[in-house]
Amino acid sequence: MNVKAYVAIGMLSSIAYVLMLLNFPLPPFPNFLMIDFSDIPALIAALIFGPLAGILVELFKNILDYFMTGSATGVPVGHISNFLAGILFVLPVYYIFNRLKSKKGMTIGLISGSIIMAIMMSVLNYIVILPAYTFFLNFPAMSAPEMRTMVVTGILPFNIIKGLLIAAVFMLIYSKMSVWITKQSQNTLKSAV
Repeated sequence: MNVKAYVAIGMLSSIAYVLMLLNFPLPPFPNFLMIDFSDIPALIAALIFGPLAGILVELFKNILDYFMTGSATGVPVGHISNFLAGILFVLPVYYIFNRLKSKKGMTIGLISGSIIMAIMMSVLNYIVILPAYTFFLNFPAMSAPEMRTMVVTGILPFNIIKGLLIAAVFMLIYSKMSVWITKQSQNTLKSAV
C-alpha cells in the first residue's frame, strides 16, 4: 500500500467512527444490539485497496470508539464483537464481487455477507461473546437453553436485518459511486504493479 492508501484508510476509519456513534436500537430486539452503518466505509476501502484495507478500517474505528467512549465491561468485548461482525460482512462481499465484477455480483455479495455475518456471529455469541459479557459484568451465567433462545430469537434475526439494511444503503451509494470506485480500484492495481 502507498501513502494514498494509508491516508484514505485513515479518512475512511474516521468516517466509520462517526457513523458508529450514530447507532440506534431496533425496538423488538434487546437494547444492547445497535445498528450503525460504519461498515460502509470499510467496504469502500476493501473494494478500492483490497481486503486488508477493509480490515484496517474495521480495526481503527473500533479502537477509536473504545478509547473515546469506553466499554461497560471495561474490556472491549462489544468492540471485538463489532470488529468480527464487520470483517465477516466485508470480506465475503469483497471476494464475491471480485469474482463476478457486476452489479448482480455486488448484490449477491451483500446478501451472502449478511447471511455469513448473521450465522457466524450467532455461533460466536453463543460460544464466546455472551459468556464474556456475563463474566465481565458479573451477571449470573446464562444456561444453555437461555443462550440458545437469546441467539435464535434476538441475535440471529438482528444481524440478518442489520446486514440487509447496510446492504440496501450501500447499494444506493454504490449505484452513484460504482464508476469512481472501479476507477480508484484500477488505479490502485496499476500503482501496485
